[in-house]
Amino acid sequence: RWSEPNIAKLCYERFRQLPRRGKPEPGREWTLLAAVLPSGVCDVLNDSHAEVIARRGCVRYLIQELRGAVSGRGSSVFCAADERGKWRLQPGVSFLLFSSHTPCGDASIIPVTDSQPQPCPPVTSVKSREQMDGGDLKRKAEESGEEQNSKLPHGSSTDFGRTDRAGLHRQVPDVHRTGAKCVPGGPADPLQPGVGYHSTGVLRVKPGRGESTFSLSCSDKLARWGVLGFQGALLSHYLQEALYFSTVVVGKCPYDQEVMERALVTRCSHVSDLPAGFSVRPPELLQSTLEFPFSQAQTELQHQAGQGRISPCGAAISWCNVTEQPLDVTANGYKHGVTKKVLGTPKSRSLLCKLELFHSFLSLVSATDPSALPDSLRRAELQTYWDYKQASQSYQQAWQQLRSQAFPLWLRSDRNLLLFH
Repeated sequence: RWSEPNIAKLCYERFRQLPRRGKPEPGREWTLLAAVLPSGVCDVLNDSHAEVIARRGCVRYLIQELRGAVSGRGSSVFCAADERGKWRLQPGVSFLLFSSHTPCGDASIIPVTDSQPQPCPPVTSVKSREQMDGGDLKRKAEESGEEQNSKLPHGSSTDFGRTDRAGLHRQVPDVHRTGAKCVPGGPADPLQPGVGYHSTGVLRVKPGRGESTFSLSCSDKLARWGVLGFQGALLSHYLQEALYFSTVVVGKCPYDQEVMERALVTRCSHVSDLPAGFSVRPPELLQSTLEFPFSQAQTELQHQAGQGRISPCGAAISWCNVTEQPLDVTANGYKHGVTKKVLGTPKSRSLLCKLELFHSFLSLVSATDPSALPDSLRRAELQTYWDYKQASQSYQQAWQQLRSQAFPLWLRSDRNLLLFH
């Protein structure tokens, strides 16, 4: 069994070996990294909303492996299953997810310890609070949550019993903030100082700049993958059983085991009545002692005067162990370096976008002998991305059970955006 530090070291070293294009500027830009490793081979590396892009890169790899399987060339990952047209993992093959930081959303709402920075100002006595305007108090809390949490260096200490010249002001425990917002229709964040700032255990949409997103946080998606698997609806056509991460390893960063359990495991542990091939399969949760050199904390330590404002890196790098075009560098959702002239054309698309992954899946279907197609792919009316997803009936049944029992507020994509060919 690999140790957590060795897993982190392998991932960081592989990132270091990647080409310079798209990487953060040392001392000024920070980023996240995630990797999916099957059976000890590093197959996907990326940054951005790392866990999700890493999973998409892994899907690229799995499609390639299935093409080898259906064409008779063989696969190091899959072997034939009992059902016609179905495949299962080779004995001894499992998948591990590594992330350099806790997933955004619920898993990042972590109690602050005395060795970590306080993400908001100290909470004063009740009498002192009553003298403050309520709106001003809320504004100060929000400002500190969005600004101070990204600027304070790691390693500073917090004194929970400090006195100052203004009188006795007892500080209360606090939590690290997440920029992910609660989904509409459910509990909202109270925005109270200290531990009362966030609601916990709720669905959240991803943080980010610019247009608001309907994408659920990485915490929520990891919880979902613990029931539905990370293979998605399309690959479920070919798989007798869903694919689950056996382990999730997080790099050195603010971390809390109970919070990780709450965010990734507990919320779905009661789900039942799942169709064959699906089960509640939470991963083992571990943390490494090694920190990513391009983390926000390390970037702040390396920052020098004159470098400008510290900011997240605008590019995303994905490397996948596939034969064709293993490296994919994007900025703002498009291939890095594309001109306005080619925007909206295939040349501007990331290899990890839904359309490109769908086309890769269709190439897998075309490479499959008609007599060896899974029963769910033998319908003539399958045309659009939506059609193929809905035809994966066992996956959709499992998703319905998960949604009704655990995540009734999960936001759905506009169907009209999924009718592409």
